[in-house]
Amino acid sequence: MGSVLDGMGINMARRILIVDDEPLITKGLKFNMESDGYQTDTCGDGETALRLVRRNHYDMILLDVMLPGISGIEVCQRIRETSDIPIIMITAKGDDMDKILGLEYGADDYMTKPFNILEVKARVKNLFRRSGAQSAETEDKNNVNQIRCKKLVIDPAARTVTLNGHLVKLTSKEFDVLNLMAANRGKVFSREDLLTNIWRYDFSGRGEERTVDVHIRRLREKIEADSSRPEYIMTKWGVGYYFTEDD
Repeated sequence: MGSVLDGMGINMARRILIVDDEPLITKGLKFNMESDGYQTDTCGDGETALRLVRRNHYDMILLDVMLPGISGIEVCQRIRETSDIPIIMITAKGDDMDKILGLEYGADDYMTKPFNILEVKARVKNLFRRSGAQSAETEDKNNVNQIRCKKLVIDPAARTVTLNGHLVKLTSKEFDVLNLMAANRGKVFSREDLLTNIWRYDFSGRGEERTVDVHIRRLREKIEADSSRPEYIMTKWGVGYYFTEDD
């Protein structure tokens, strides 16, 4: 099995679980992921996916929404109860509600069928890079670069967030959104700004803008004492969101 060369020059074979009940899609994804040096496991239903996740360590999951038995959305929800492993949901073209529900339950990104395999590869690499999975960079925890506001501490190097001294479990994209806004306190980011800076893809339509709203809501639920009266992530009505300037 091949391996990928991470940014630090160390061969790190990352393992991906591909979950889809369409054999041609599974076969194509497996071939292309392994061509890029990733190890892969595959399965075609939610029960098997959950069993594999319990037994093995995976660095990423490509997860179809429509699965026999347990849906991909429920699989995502169950995984998120115990793990922040990066998850990319695969949805049927135009099913915006599936995308939104997947993000509601903690997916980091989504793709729509039919998809271009080059885009899949780009998204996988981008999510690995941004999540810092198995990256040696997490060893360099420079407290000088920590962002502190009230009882919230954000450590960009370690990619951790603590509130009142307790670790807050965030998905990769949730951390990226929070870190970007906190590093630019008081700056208002439109939904388009956040989509461009965090997801780094061309998005269009209300379904994609809803992606940002979902992540903001989830962040507020995790870091705000009262998400309806936020202290950290503020709304500029009609414009976008910003991180408070108040200490």
